Amino acid sequence: MSEAIPAEPAGQFEPRIVAFFCNWCTYTASDLAGVSRMRYAPNTRVIRVMCSGRLDPQFILSAFRQGADGVLVGGCHPGDCHYQEGNYKCLRRIELLRRMLGQMGIEPQRLRLEWISASEGDVLRDVTNEMVEQIRKLGPLKLEPIPKPHDAECAGAEAVGVGD
Repeated sequence: MSEAIPAEPAGQFEPRIVAFFCNWCTYTASDLAGVSRMRYAPNTRVIRVMCSGRLDPQFILSAFRQGADGVLVGGCHPGDCHYQEGNYKCLRRIELLRRMLGQMGIEPQRLRLEWISASEGDVLRDVTNEMVEQIRKLGPLKLEPIPKPHDAECAGAEAVGVGD
């Protein structure tokens, strides 16, 4: 018999988390957690990438821009990458991106990098639940709208030949 999931109080913030998982390790751990019927927060939307090292930082920024309150990146443990050094490349990119996020007004805690192997479904469950709670405490991400160019400025730029 399954346990009933407690109802959330009306109006409580539920974070939206986008997760980029390595095909060979973290995505497989996610599958293991599901097959093992481990219970964890359903707030995460998983996107499988072949290697965490192939994750372009633009994908993370795009996830935030399109409404994600947090981004979780999962990859193979250091030294276990199927593509030799992909996870080291990912680590360097994430550290640089965290610095940029702070300058953009996004709390760096909204981006998390974890090394989770294929056999660690329980670790994936724990990390997911921890991240949901952390983002819940931070509250929703409120980004300023992207400024649109004014028609007069665009017309003036065309008149002087800008972009030719």
